[in-house]
Amino acid sequence: MSDTIAKRCAAHGLRMTGQRRTIADVLEKADDHPDVEELHARASARDPRISIATVYRTVKLLEETGILEKVDFGDGRARYEDAERDHHDHLIDIKSGAVIEFVDPEIEALQEKIARKLGYKLTGHRMELYGVPLPKGKP
Repeated sequence: MSDTIAKRCAAHGLRMTGQRRTIADVLEKADDHPDVEELHARASARDPRISIATVYRTVKLLEETGILEKVDFGDGRARYEDAERDHHDHLIDIKSGAVIEFVDPEIEALQEKIARKLGYKLTGHRMELYGVPLPKGKP
């Protein structure tokens, strides 16, 4: 990532109120994919004056500006991650809801190869895999 979320907000000319700065900092420190309710809980723990409506408006603005990316893991909750994070794919445990980020060079190469085979140059992609844990001791 080149800059913090707050710095990218300022670079886009967004007014950075104290509450927006707190929300941006919470997003910056998130190592998961929080939804608006989770963001609100984390932000309001730092500043109880932050309303859920403020979080919704801020997230919408950051998404429209391209600073945040909305991700949907099929659980009916819109979740968010920094749009400038390094590329990665997701494996979603459908029993626990855990989201595992991974990068696999073989998958990346195969996707490029398929695109070329079909006459395209790949400009981006998003991949989510869904599964359940294997029983212990089973490969």
